[in-house]
Amino acid sequence: MTAINTKREIFSAAVSALVIALVGGLLTDLSPWYLDLQQPAWKPPDWAFGPVWTLVLTLWAISLVLAWRAAPTPQLRGSITLFYGINGLLNIAWSALFFTFKRPDWALLEAGLLWLSVAILAWLTWRLDRRASFLLLPYLVWVSIAMALNWQVVQMNGPF
Repeated sequence: MTAINTKREIFSAAVSALVIALVGGLLTDLSPWYLDLQQPAWKPPDWAFGPVWTLVLTLWAISLVLAWRAAPTPQLRGSITLFYGINGLLNIAWSALFFTFKRPDWALLEAGLLWLSVAILAWLTWRLDRRASFLLLPYLVWVSIAMALNWQVVQMNGPF
């Protein structure tokens, strides 16, 4: 692998993570609607979400590069790119459903798909590069926490 290809891989993964973060952030509107929702006492403070998502998406991008490099064929590299891309779209979709459409109930259903996509990525990358798989574990934990929080918001505020 040449230095140019390595730089392209890293750049592409970093841009992908940045796009997910920016679009998700732009869709996250802490409007009066959100501020009026009853939240469980254990909810992390709002300021913590940005740094946690930054860490999770940084690890996601590194995982993507490691898995892509470890894929022995162009077809498998294409599949890796597709699965990470689907995961990124699911990540963005959750923010749209919860904040833009103000449907935490729909977001909760979609969060199950997001969690499943992270678990599938971790499983798929395990055979290619175990580091790539391990780097996804904080993402899986964070989505699990987000799902539990989302479930509590639905229970405390529904129907929507």
